[in-house]
Amino acid sequence: MMVRQGLMFLLVGALLVTVDWGVFVGLSAVGVPSILANIWGRLVGAVLGFFLNGAFTFRGDQGIRLGRHRFARFVTAWVLLTALSTVLVGGTSAWLGLHWAWVAKPGVEALMAVISFLVSRQWVFQ
Repeated sequence: MMVRQGLMFLLVGALLVTVDWGVFVGLSAVGVPSILANIWGRLVGAVLGFFLNGAFTFRGDQGIRLGRHRFARFVTAWVLLTALSTVLVGGTSAWLGLHWAWVAKPGVEALMAVISFLVSRQWVFQ
């Protein structure tokens, strides 16, 4: 079960990282501050991720009812992971420049994905 969930999480995650990164780069390229662009990218990815992971990754054999309880847990985890991601991406932008933040963002989000998988599997979609 964990292997199937891990593979689905990777597939969904690849799509989400691409969407998140695209929003981040697009917004920051037109002048939106990197911190706000990062939050917007993660928000767009999160909305898509909640539904895709709930429907495909963690649904189980009987299916899963997403509901308010799971959504509240998801939002809590998302806020904490977004805060950490924003500190890392915003810090990179401030310290090394915007282009390095663009380069660093996929790596930061890969770290967030590992944490998110564990939190989602054990708490959000439990």
